[in-house]
Amino acid sequence: MGMIGMQWVIFIGIAVISWLVQMNLQNKFKKYSKIAVGNGMTGRDVALKMLHDNGIYDVTVTHTPGHLTDHYNPANKTVNLSESVYNSSSVMAAAVAAHECGHAVQHARAYAPLTLRSKLVPVVSFASQWMSWLLLAGILLLNSFPQLLLAGIILFATTTLFSFVTLPVEINASQRALVWLNNAGITNSYNHAAAEDALRSAAYTYVVAALGSLATLIYYVMIFMGRRE
Repeated sequence: MGMIGMQWVIFIGIAVISWLVQMNLQNKFKKYSKIAVGNGMTGRDVALKMLHDNGIYDVTVTHTPGHLTDHYNPANKTVNLSESVYNSSSVMAAAVAAHECGHAVQHARAYAPLTLRSKLVPVVSFASQWMSWLLLAGILLLNSFPQLLLAGIILFATTTLFSFVTLPVEINASQRALVWLNNAGITNSYNHAAAEDALRSAAYTYVVAALGSLATLIYYVMIFMGRRE
């Protein structure tokens, strides 16, 4: 099997793993959404308490449409919770809400990886608009104008870097969430493991995405390096 063939095997493998990880996350969401927190606090309540416990009062907690669309927006300082998290008093809702507030705490504490990721956002936005066209044109004109492919690779590398910078940001947010959930008494010895398992499953999606991006980057680099063979 040639190197290009091996790359396709890797791509297919990562695609299958990504699908399995997403299905696992969906199953965990359904499972832990049925386990209630003992105090009846909703995702919104949990988010507000975690923010206030960390001395953060300038962040708004709101709801956003969709499923698993929860996110923290540093631009307008909002914790956006999906409807199934915002109004739910489940362990899953508490874990997700606390995780997103973990990003707000990172922002307030100037957590270095989050700062770096924020600075990369406009670069990645620009790269995402042009890299597909440059990569396609670069492959078509590989022997006559290889600089196009090189430009596309450089832009794609910024998105790969973004994926890997995202990993410590997400893992750290989950760590902050789990410590606070335990210390604040939101979770207990009966349901804390469920919150931990839920956030670990979510983290796997970012790991797979980063590895998939790296594999794709290597694939394009191999095409560029082998253009004269």
